[in-house]
Amino acid sequence: MSALKVLFIGGSGVISSASAQLAVERGIDLHVLNRGSSSPRPLPPEATVHHADVRDAKAVREALAGQDFDAVVDFVAFDPGHVQADIDLFTGRTGQYVFISSASAYQTPPARVPVVESTPLRNPFWEYSRNKIACEDLLVNAYRDYGFPATIVRPSHTYDRTSVPMDGGWTSVERMRQGKEVVVHGDGTSLWTLTHHEDFAKAFVPLLGHARAVGDAFHITSDDAPTWNQIIATLAHAAGVEAKIVHVPSDAINAVDADWGAGLLGDKAHSMIFDNSKVRSLVPEFRATIPFEQGAREIVEWHDADPSRRSVDARMNGLMDDLVARFRVA
Repeated sequence: MSALKVLFIGGSGVISSASAQLAVERGIDLHVLNRGSSSPRPLPPEATVHHADVRDAKAVREALAGQDFDAVVDFVAFDPGHVQADIDLFTGRTGQYVFISSASAYQTPPARVPVVESTPLRNPFWEYSRNKIACEDLLVNAYRDYGFPATIVRPSHTYDRTSVPMDGGWTSVERMRQGKEVVVHGDGTSLWTLTHHEDFAKAFVPLLGHARAVGDAFHITSDDAPTWNQIIATLAHAAGVEAKIVHVPSDAINAVDADWGAGLLGDKAHSMIFDNSKVRSLVPEFRATIPFEQGAREIVEWHDADPSRRSVDARMNGLMDDLVARFRVA
């Protein structure tokens, strides 16, 4: 039996890098389409790399000339135009097309938890999520109208050692090391699901080429949902300090920074817990086993290994200073 032949569009991102590594470990004939730019997450040497800008349709057609695939995964499609270009390119050339959507597309705030795949898709607060919903709508119609073999996967907040799960990246950790307060939205007690990218890959890779995944949607997350206060405390402990938290209403954050606020009001400000029963029905062995305590240590160790990685976002740092001054309780 020949190996499954899979194309990743993008392959060096947080989610795609772990999936690429596991795919080659499982014997998949992995092809990757990307621009060849530098990344802290190198592609596995077993992968066949095709260089082209995915937004240049002519260059992509030339790079993939004569190639068909058992599955194609687009990790970098963010609006319906990106998805339509994929449909045009891969109709008749793949047995499965996997769109990486987002769990932020679900009803926000959720009417009930845990969130399941049948939870309505509606996010009036965040354009990023509305674009993902529009992409999903396009694919559902393509599947219904002429059988385009779409599978939709919705990750929630997935991280690796390079990605601090706070707005501003390393900025909050550096502030804590300097003895400064950090801003946490609301009262810090909302529950938030964090998923290590290696755990995500354990459920994702077995969906590739899976006939019963075609025409369906799945989210893939951890089952562990700490509070934001616990997330900050865990990062602080990994960094060898104690967290000093100032709680700020999400609306107040949105008033001073619309981009930061959109990600809160449209996602992080609400408790998000997920039922992963559906993906386990196809991948019964899936279990997320990496707790954030381990992930936080990996994050701090990776950043500490090279001073250039510990960059501080000056603008975010200033915003935090201003919000701390306004909302600090004496």
